[in-house]
Amino acid sequence: MINVYPASSRFSGDLGWLQFNFSFSFADYYDPDNVNFGPLRVFNEDYIQPSRGFGIHPHRDMEIVTVVMKGELKHEDNTGGSGIIRPGEVQRMTAGSGILHSEVNASDTDVANLLQMWFMPESKGLTPSYEQKAFDTQAMKNSLLPIVSNAIQGESMVSIHQDMTIYLSAPEAGATVSYEGSADRKIFLFVMSGEVTLNGEHTLGRSDSARITDVARLDVRSSQGAQFLLIDLP
Repeated sequence: MINVYPASSRFSGDLGWLQFNFSFSFADYYDPDNVNFGPLRVFNEDYIQPSRGFGIHPHRDMEIVTVVMKGELKHEDNTGGSGIIRPGEVQRMTAGSGILHSEVNASDTDVANLLQMWFMPESKGLTPSYEQKAFDTQAMKNSLLPIVSNAIQGESMVSIHQDMTIYLSAPEAGATVSYEGSADRKIFLFVMSGEVTLNGEHTLGRSDSARITDVARLDVRSSQGAQFLLIDLP
């Protein structure tokens, strides 16, 4: 089953320094029918104004993954982890038994556009940690590039404490990218740019998403060219 969620269906708001879009219940937004999709607990698309951001705040027992689509985001935490995340890089933070961190737009001129995903870990009370790596954006072309996984190993991937894998893909105009998995697993797909059609039936545009169950093969076709993120979940 493929359930499509238009970008307009998200809970959105504008705080001036932050424009946010929540795909699941988060902060002041709560919908008991929209809390999670498997272990995927949070999927936010944010726009952070220059030199603004989130000051020091705590997290616990979550695997937090950040992908920057435009601009740059500075991260610092009380474990000593720090770095500036830019397009072509991915960060994973294990909040585990407890962590304090901040996230601030590192530019004083450009807006940062990012995706932040929270996943429930396989176990609680893990040792907090931070990992950031760059990946080859050319490897996304007409292919699925794994960037986060607990099963697939690679120099450009970060690990995660959950049975899942995050892929990025950039099909060219007229190309089809196929994903073959298991019908007993879940797939979450988010369109980062352009437009795609799923299994010849469902068309998604920029910031639309799909929650997919009982589907073993997913064909993602783009007539104009696109970029999308795909998460394989238990």
